[in-house]
Amino acid sequence: MIEACSSKQFPREEHNHRHCVAEAIATAVIICRERGLRFTEQRRRVLELVWNSHKPVGAYDILDSLNHAGGKVAPPTVYRALDFLIEADLVHRLDSLNAFVGCPDPRNPHTGQFLICRECRSVAELDDSDIDELVRRKASKLGFTALRQTLEIEGICRNCVID
Repeated sequence: MIEACSSKQFPREEHNHRHCVAEAIATAVIICRERGLRFTEQRRRVLELVWNSHKPVGAYDILDSLNHAGGKVAPPTVYRALDFLIEADLVHRLDSLNAFVGCPDPRNPHTGQFLICRECRSVAELDDSDIDELVRRKASKLGFTALRQTLEIEGICRNCVID
């Protein structure tokens, strides 16, 4: 099974990120083919820009990159591509940062817990089912049905910790 580069950990400095981008694109092609989804060139390019690093990227940063590459792209085009990628489970939206990161396990729909480094802005995804279940159970005790949950935790990654 092809699986995109793991953003389930903080990458080390020597990390070869081009490999992550290539794997994410290859995975997206397969998933879209299997699900009967159209993976257009524009959607591919937006996914590539999201995966360009392990740091979240904003929609307007994506827009700037697309326009610098020689196109004239309008904001709704980027937002439509991002909506598609989110619905296809290829990208996660980080509400606290108003930004997007690639999903390291798009074959398995899941909620996410995201560790966000306040120094370098890198993101790692936990995807811990025990946390999901705990939230569902606690919410249920209050008469609430949790439909979607995303947990964003800010801290310092191993690459930024000062000894």
